[in-house]
Amino acid sequence: MNWIAWKMLTGDRAKYLGIVFGVAFGSLLIAHQTSIFVSLMRRTGSQILDVVDAEIWVMDQHTQSIDELWPLQDSDVLNVRGTPGVEWAVRFYKGMVTAKRSDGLYRQAILLGLDDSTLTGAPRTILRGSLADLRQPDAVIIDEAGYEYLFPGEPVELGRTLEMNDHRAVIVGICEASPPFQTFPILYTRYSQATHFAPPQRNIMPFVLAKPELGVDAQEACRRIKARTGLLALTTQQFFWKTIDYYLSSTGIPINFGITVALGFIVGTAIAGQTFYLFTIENLKQFGNLKAMGVTNSRLVGMILLQASIVGVLGFGIGIGGAAAFFEATRDVTHLAGFMMPWQIVALTGAAVTLIVALSSLLSMRKVLVLEPAAVFR
Repeated sequence: MNWIAWKMLTGDRAKYLGIVFGVAFGSLLIAHQTSIFVSLMRRTGSQILDVVDAEIWVMDQHTQSIDELWPLQDSDVLNVRGTPGVEWAVRFYKGMVTAKRSDGLYRQAILLGLDDSTLTGAPRTILRGSLADLRQPDAVIIDEAGYEYLFPGEPVELGRTLEMNDHRAVIVGICEASPPFQTFPILYTRYSQATHFAPPQRNIMPFVLAKPELGVDAQEACRRIKARTGLLALTTQQFFWKTIDYYLSSTGIPINFGITVALGFIVGTAIAGQTFYLFTIENLKQFGNLKAMGVTNSRLVGMILLQASIVGVLGFGIGIGGAAAFFEATRDVTHLAGFMMPWQIVALTGAAVTLIVALSSLLSMRKVLVLEPAAVFR
């Protein structure tokens, strides 16, 4: 019976390929758009995850994300250091600056100011130069993608100069950094140097980075810091998800991508369902003959489910393969760096394809179950 089901399915190549195409298109759209959405959301908190030295972020109590900042007072870092259970605490600057080349070309850039003595929050991978070079006067380290933004098509050279807030900055290193939500270069410098590059204001420190003492839970340390200072203290993961929640609730990104994913599901279901239904209608005579020969309804349903499963597996494989090929082909494209397809998206797409196939086969099942064998001989 399984062989008969297979021959019936592939007997009309056009309809067979049409069903597979419908499922493949739906799975491709779902996997591709969901992966881009997840990658974009991860980008919003990429600079939080890049800081691996500290476990706690301390900020103003009304801070909603890493991109909406209110400066703290310099004395706040001392109050955090004095909190029981805190091993150390350092200043950390994050802000936007305008970086201008000597020929007048300029771009907005993300400036990160690291603690002068410990360089907490420094990039993990230095491609050119050395992290120690950051202690030189006017020194900055720029991420690899940011260098391409500022010097497109030019060879990588250390020692190039930039102007920020009427101050000279010298590029002493190239590093790897997670791509930010916006396509801005990322510049690392010492905190004391960042005070010169940043726009002038009385207080500029938006964050204090801290680490709990050995044996003290990070969340417990956060509660102690909040009780002592009145500031908001979050673990790295808490701050990361708080930033994502801010973008989910304050932008139209979820709605736009949600509509696209829903359209992929609806179109996939419509194409596969309609084609599969027409395929069943055209094969009613064969199903009627099988019924007349004594084949039970449950066996016929099993044949339809087998046909639907074959279509689902092929369509899912083609769709996921197409999405994976896209992300593999664009892995080295600067603007698309960091876009990927997590395994959870593959599982989610598989569940969606299963639902598409189930909905597509329901109408066909009903038509076969109510079929009278004598009808095919009239």
